[in-house]
Amino acid sequence: MSWSIPIGTVKGTEIRLHLTFLLFLLWIGAAHYAQGGWDAAVQGVLFMALLFLCVLLHEFGHVAAARRYGVQTPDITLLPIGGVARLERIPEEPRQELVVALAGPAVNLVIALLLALTLGGIPAPEAATPQDAGAGLLGRLFWVNLFLVGFNLIPAFPMDGGRVLRALLAWRLGFARATGIAAQVGQFLAIGLGLLGLFGNPLLLFIALFVWMGAQGEAHAAQLREVSRGLRVADAMVTRFES
Repeated sequence: MSWSIPIGTVKGTEIRLHLTFLLFLLWIGAAHYAQGGWDAAVQGVLFMALLFLCVLLHEFGHVAAARRYGVQTPDITLLPIGGVARLERIPEEPRQELVVALAGPAVNLVIALLLALTLGGIPAPEAATPQDAGAGLLGRLFWVNLFLVGFNLIPAFPMDGGRVLRALLAWRLGFARATGIAAQVGQFLAIGLGLLGLFGNPLLLFIALFVWMGAQGEAHAAQLREVSRGLRVADAMVTRFES
C-alpha cells in the first residue's frame, strides 16, 4: 500500500505503518495536551498505541488461521481506521472462510478475558469511554476490545461479520450468490448509518462510506473471479503484434 513504511516482519508477514497513522497519533497527542497538558498527551498516545497493538494482534489472528489452509499474508498495514491484512486469496470453502473471519474477533475476546483476569473482574462501565483519561488504562482497553468484537461482527463488508455471513450463506447458495447477498446487506446497512450520521454524528457518515465501498469492492471482486473461472492465462494474452 502506498504512503506506508515497513516497521518489521513477523514470520514472513511485513508490518507496515501508513503515514496517516502517524498524523493521527500527533492529533491525539495535541487534543489531549489541550485538555490536560503533557501528562494527558502521553496517556492519550500510549492508550492509542496499545489499542492498535490489539488491532495488530487481531490481524495476526486472521494470518494464523489463513496459514492453516495454505494462504499466506504478505503484509499488514496499520491505518487510522484499523488494520488491513492482505491475504493472497480468500478461501472459497465456507468452513475455511468462517474460521479465518472469526479468528480476528476471537483474539480480541481473549485479550478482554486476560485483562478482566488481570483486573480481578469486569471493569466499571464508566471505563467504556476511551476519551475518559480518569478511567484506568487497562479498564478502557477491556471495553475497547469488547467493542472491537461487536463492531467487527457487524454483517457487512469489509468487516469480519460480512465474511461470516457470506460463509454461512455459501453452504447453501454458493460463493458468488452468497457474496452478492452479503454485499447488499452491507450496502443497506451503509445507507442506514449514513442517515443516522446526517442527524448529528459525522463519524457515522465516514463509516457508512467505508462500508459501502467495501461491500461494492467485494461484490466486484467476486464477479470478476466468477467470470474468469476456468480461463487460462493464454486466453488473456496478446499474441498478435503489428508495427
